[in-house]
Amino acid sequence: MSLPIQSPARFRSEVRTTAVLAAPLVVGHVSTGLIGFVDAVLAGHHGTTTLAAVSVGTALFWLPMMIPMGTLMALPPSVSQLAGAGRHDEIGPLFRQSLWLAAGLGLVLFAFLSLAVFALEPMGIAPEIRPGAADFLRGIRWGVPALTLYYCMRYLSDGMHWTLPTMVLGFGGLLLLLPLGWVLTFGKFGLPEMGAGGLGIASAIMLWAQVLAFTAYLARTRRFAALALFARFDRPHWASIRGLLATGLPIGVTVMMEGGLFIVTALLIGRLGDVPAAAHQIAINVASLCFMVPFGLAEATTVRVGHAVGQGRGSHGVRQAAFAGGVLVLATQLTGGAILLFGHDHIVALYTRDAVVAALASSLLLYAAAFQFPDGIQVLSAGALRGLKDTRVPMLLAACAYWGVGMPLGAGLGLGLGWGPRGMWIGLIAGLVVASILLGTRFLRSSRDARVVMVTDGA
Repeated sequence: MSLPIQSPARFRSEVRTTAVLAAPLVVGHVSTGLIGFVDAVLAGHHGTTTLAAVSVGTALFWLPMMIPMGTLMALPPSVSQLAGAGRHDEIGPLFRQSLWLAAGLGLVLFAFLSLAVFALEPMGIAPEIRPGAADFLRGIRWGVPALTLYYCMRYLSDGMHWTLPTMVLGFGGLLLLLPLGWVLTFGKFGLPEMGAGGLGIASAIMLWAQVLAFTAYLARTRRFAALALFARFDRPHWASIRGLLATGLPIGVTVMMEGGLFIVTALLIGRLGDVPAAAHQIAINVASLCFMVPFGLAEATTVRVGHAVGQGRGSHGVRQAAFAGGVLVLATQLTGGAILLFGHDHIVALYTRDAVVAALASSLLLYAAAFQFPDGIQVLSAGALRGLKDTRVPMLLAACAYWGVGMPLGAGLGLGLGWGPRGMWIGLIAGLVVASILLGTRFLRSSRDARVVMVTDGA
């Protein structure tokens, strides 16, 4: 397969444009990953059981959260296509309808998490982990409506090629969470020691601070003044919301297919006791932090591909935008894999002083190094397909890769044959490899005629 480079200078320009667009996204996503890092470090120093509880609680929080997060990903390609076509007057009404969708999804998720605490025992979570996991969920659920609204605002800004707020607010949240989480987890300044529950409450407060800051920014900045985002109150327009759902819901299911593979893996490992659960939490937190880099590049690629479609640049322009992101992803994944391969022991030492947990977590990071390349390829391919609004078939391909291959293999090796966490991680690798092949092939096929894909996809 040849790269779509008719003009090397034009391709280099596309790579630079993607890199500039992606840099704040990557930094913002890394700051989000560092929030998980802060949670894990605070929990790990509080105790192995606390770390295990946060592992299970985080898994149960993010498993349903994948649906609204992915569903709202319909906004960046929609906004970028409208901007590329010069139809800026349609962006404000679309944004206001997406806020209704985000608010509704947030309320549904709040109700779900309120009930999830009663599922810990039926799921077989180890008894020593359940109280802390339940406290974490009860605390963080209050931040769910804020998070869905935040994603809506962030995706609007990203679709308009303005990604700096993602970076600034991401680090702002980190700076708030670190001292607040420390105070509530360990009980400082006369407050009670709340352990995992304190981390959940601190996270919820941080999420509300982020969305309020983003609202103030969008309302007052001159950059978006012409879009009149908050100029009037719009009632729900169900046709517009259905259009967003038609494109976004398959994205949400696809994101859940991948994220769910990791999350259900964490829940299954939680059945094995606090040491395996704590070790897995460390390894998956590090792997998630690495994933934030290609994820940010994939989001930038979504915007660039959508912009190429809106400008009518055809198959060549669309593929050039996607391959520019691919070059950057391959470079970052090589770097991430090398860091995990040669620095795994030093990384784990930041999380825990428990030698047994550290040894198991260190070995799991070697598996994380092995899936850096397929993980980067699959997320980049999925991002390029979102730019084409090609979301339904990728959803089915993701289901096949993650749940037809990855989960059965991981559960069979980890639980059936008794390989424990290592067997589960082999399943993760297999699922990501298959997904990278299927989604990459799908993009090459869909991008043959970008105009047809944009018109026929169910928007």
